[in-house]
Amino acid sequence: MEDKDFLQFIANVKKLTGIDLALYKEAQMKRRLTSLRLKRGYPTFAQYFEAISKNKDLFYEFLDRMTINVSEFFRNPGRWEVLEHKILPRLVKQSHRLKCWSAACSTGEEPYTLTLILMRNRWEASLLATDIDEGALAKAKQGVYTERSLQDCPKDLLAKYFVKDTMSYRIADEVKNRVTFRKHNLLADPFDSQFDLIICRNVMIYFTEEAKHELYHKFSRALKPGGVLFVGSTEQIFQPQQYQLESEDTFFYRKMG
Repeated sequence: MEDKDFLQFIANVKKLTGIDLALYKEAQMKRRLTSLRLKRGYPTFAQYFEAISKNKDLFYEFLDRMTINVSEFFRNPGRWEVLEHKILPRLVKQSHRLKCWSAACSTGEEPYTLTLILMRNRWEASLLATDIDEGALAKAKQGVYTERSLQDCPKDLLAKYFVKDTMSYRIADEVKNRVTFRKHNLLADPFDSQFDLIICRNVMIYFTEEAKHELYHKFSRALKPGGVLFVGSTEQIFQPQQYQLESEDTFFYRKMG
C-alpha cells in the first residue's frame, strides 16, 4: 500500500512540475521525502501532494529537500586552482570570449566562484547558471551568504567583492550582473550548445545510472570540441571515451575532436 502511495506521488509530481522523480535513486529519495512528509504531519504521500500543490512554501521546501542545496564558494579549492591555472588559460587561447554554464547551480556559490576567477584574470565570458529549484535561484539572485559558505574564499576576493552585514555577506552587484540565472530541468529540458566550459558538480550522485549516462551524452553534445566538463569529487567518469570525452585532469573532461 505504502509503495503504491509513493508511486502515485511520483506520477502526480511529474504531472504538476515535469520533474520525473523516477530518474533519481529511489531509496535515497523516498527516505528523504518520507522524513519531510512526516515532519510536516501528513500520514500519506497523497495528502502531502495535495498540500504541496496548494501551498507554495511547502512546495519550495519539497524542491529544496529533493535537490539538497548544499554549496560553498571554492568548494574543494584544489580543483578550482587547476581550473584557474591549467584549464581556463587553455580555453582562453581557444576562444577570446568564453561561453560558460553552471548547471544545477543551487544558491549561486558555484557560478559566482567562477565569475570571481574570471574577473581576477580579466577574462571575458558569458555565464549562464541554471537550476530546477526557483527558491534556490531566488537566493542566488539575492547573493547573500553565511560566513560558513565563504570559508574557502580567498581573503582578497572576500574583501574586494563582498559587503559584511551583521550575520552575513552580500556579493557586489558587479559580480551578480555577470551571471544570467534561469530555471532549467537537466533531465527534461533541451541544452544550449557551443559551451567552452560546463560545471556540473555534486548533482549526478542523486541520479540513476541510466539518467547519468543520458546526461553525460547531452553535456558532451553541448560542448564545443576542446571544451571542458568539470564534475564533482564523487563523480569520476570511468569510460569518458563513450561520451567523446577524455580526462584532462582529475574531474575535468575535455571534448574530443
